[in-house]
Amino acid sequence: MTKAIRIHAHGGPEVMHWEDVPTPEPGPGEALVRHTAVGLNYIDVYFRTGLYKTALPATIGMEGAGNVVSVGPGVTVVEPGDRVAYATAPIGAYATQRVIAADRLVKIPDGIDDTTAATMMLQGLTAQYLIRRTHKVVPGETILVHAAAGGVGLILCQWAKHLGATVIGVVSTEEKAKLAQAHGAARAIVGYGNLAAEVKQITGGAMVPVVYDSIGKDTFTASLDCLSPLGLMVSYGNASGPVGAFDLGVLAAKGSLFITRPTLATYTAKRADLEHAAEELFDVVKSGAVKIEVNQTYALKDAAQAHIALESRKTTGSTVLLP
Repeated sequence: MTKAIRIHAHGGPEVMHWEDVPTPEPGPGEALVRHTAVGLNYIDVYFRTGLYKTALPATIGMEGAGNVVSVGPGVTVVEPGDRVAYATAPIGAYATQRVIAADRLVKIPDGIDDTTAATMMLQGLTAQYLIRRTHKVVPGETILVHAAAGGVGLILCQWAKHLGATVIGVVSTEEKAKLAQAHGAARAIVGYGNLAAEVKQITGGAMVPVVYDSIGKDTFTASLDCLSPLGLMVSYGNASGPVGAFDLGVLAAKGSLFITRPTLATYTAKRADLEHAAEELFDVVKSGAVKIEVNQTYALKDAAQAHIALESRKTTGSTVLLP
């Protein structure tokens, strides 16, 4: 048998239960992975609450690391014994073992431990596509990053600085401001009530060519107001709720702005793109340019407590769940 966190109804952290489930067998193109560590991400909350729909009962979680136990017919990209990591749909990571499509797995290189790998994949691959593909950050430009002390935020700050950009981080507390600045943010703004005015002051009126916004509804308008003409609004998360319908004419009025709502699944749909993204991520981590901060650790069976901390903004950096 395998142990797993299961939800039988959508709701708060109390709907998560530690249960016995049958250990699955890998089918064609699949691999059975025994987890050594599981990553915690805000998207897990969306599946738990029902913001993102899934059939019930369900095991949530999209990120993990461990060892390949066995593979199904036709699998050539991994073999039993390989150390692997992933960050992908379908959900199911909150388990001691799971079956997953083998072509979604990447081998963990020497020099990166399982705990780091388990917490860097979804957040790190997200950061990779955001600053290397959605908007290719270049030396000398100034960018704005919301939730700069969070898991993706800390990686974005470090990686963008490594690329030669100046990062303005937006955070919720003074403590988080210090954390963001310690990880590459040149300036940190606490709160977003006067965000555009502060960005204008920092940039001498130029504003920024791109905003990376994982907060959603509450920060959407403020983020648009921080963009320079022809700037790009990258709305990649819904921590405060999804952005509602809005008038496209607003983009014209604010300077012919662009907006995108990207997903990791789209950017890594092709195996070659996944491998390239993972290679770039592993390289910047191994070089020390990006440090993965695993600041919270919980037993997998106590995942509900981890969700409470995450939703109350008491976490910083990455959180790992240990089976």
